[in-house]
Amino acid sequence: MGALGSVLVALAVLLAGAPATAAPASDAPRPTADPAAPTPTAPLPGGPPQGSGPGGVTVGGEGLDTRGTVVVDGAPPLPGGLAAAGWLVADAGTGAVLAARDPHGRHYPASTLKTLTLLTLVPRLDPASVVEGTVEDEAVEGSRVGMVTGGRYPVSLLFQALVMQSGNDAANALARAAGGVEVTVQAMNARALEMGAFDTVAGSPSGLDVAGQSSSPYDLALFFRALVADPVTAALLTTRTAEMPAAGGRAGFQIQNENPLAGYPGGLGGKTGFTDAARHTFVTAAERDGRRLVVSVMGTEPVPLRAADQAALLLDWGFTVPPSLGQVGRLVGSAAEVPAPPSSPAASATPAGPARVAAGPAVPPAAADGGPPLPGLLALGTAAAAVAVAVLSARRRAARRHPRVPGPRPPGRPAPPA
Repeated sequence: MGALGSVLVALAVLLAGAPATAAPASDAPRPTADPAAPTPTAPLPGGPPQGSGPGGVTVGGEGLDTRGTVVVDGAPPLPGGLAAAGWLVADAGTGAVLAARDPHGRHYPASTLKTLTLLTLVPRLDPASVVEGTVEDEAVEGSRVGMVTGGRYPVSLLFQALVMQSGNDAANALARAAGGVEVTVQAMNARALEMGAFDTVAGSPSGLDVAGQSSSPYDLALFFRALVADPVTAALLTTRTAEMPAAGGRAGFQIQNENPLAGYPGGLGGKTGFTDAARHTFVTAAERDGRRLVVSVMGTEPVPLRAADQAALLLDWGFTVPPSLGQVGRLVGSAAEVPAPPSSPAASATPAGPARVAAGPAVPPAAADGGPPLPGLLALGTAAAAVAVAVLSARRRAARRHPRVPGPRPPGRPAPPA
């Protein structure tokens, strides 16, 4: 039976005097990560799914509901060499998105997820407290700063190691100081939802691949925008060197900031990422003549251009776009700026928990004598028609969100492939 037929049957039951209750119009759970599932070893076949806010709304405006490339009207041509599967360039001050490709594609983020780890843990941990290294820290997979078992490391130094060297050992130690990996991941996901970063699902504090873990060009831009706006985290992003202490019979040593755009004029820092599933990712920001831009790049290879080099091209291009041209979308300041879905006018913009996203319209209770009077019949008929329209609209939207299927042409000028 079709969805519309189901609605009509439900209406008949209601008219017969059945209890007047209905399932929410939008009750799909938020995506989750599954650390117990096999670790992903390659990008998702067919490309990443497209993310959305509660009830299917496009965070940042309908102009960003695209799997392709969108550019603000009147802007210069995009630079060549933009091979990344997803990217975004936005004004960090106003939030205006100037151009993007697959902005809400839910890619594996790799170590760019450490931007969310930093945002989550800096307010929670005392920078002067000391964390002792463990065997697990020393043996952690992937990039390490060089913690050793029994070594004593200030939280402030571990934050530097997290950003400058992308230390997975530092991420593990910071998570332990915050109550453990599970507690930290829960806090990261809560922070993402508060910010309106609905495409992001954290499964680890380091960004190492976990089934279901994701972020998007849009969300990475939200995270980095917040980092450069906070003097404490902004200073961490631009620290050039730091000293790791002697420990376990090993001499102390210096670590350097590995941001590949450290020499970019006006650069405000950058965070790289790489895993087998994510491929290469990068997020950065820069300031010129009082204007700040943020750029994110996801799902690319080091040839013909590295992720950081593509980001530099987008920064150069973005600074040539006059602010007066407007935007194709905007970076939200928080989840409170994300509108409720049209089919659920009573739904709150407050982020929903994992099991519930938005409630559907309430159905009036039956009359005390066991059956609704005529005004109630009319109201139920109207409600059924509204539900039918919502079902059909949801089907059309679901079809648009299938990976690799272009969405409707958004405001702004579609750009040729770069």
